[in-house]
Amino acid sequence: MTVQQLLDALAKMPPEAVVLMESDGGLSLVSALDFVDSQGPGAPAEVILLPNMEE
Repeated sequence: MTVQQLLDALAKMPPEAVVLMESDGGLSLVSALDFVDSQGPGAPAEVILLPNMEE
């Protein structure tokens, strides 16, 4: 999924909804994003969703 595809999907959701991700058989709240620039020719930049570690 690209950032644009993610934005398009999120645009269809209620703005007050929380974002969760599957983590170790359960769900975790997404608390941050990390951006990793392209690591070489042809490699895409990456956005990493980071779970809330306090849950």
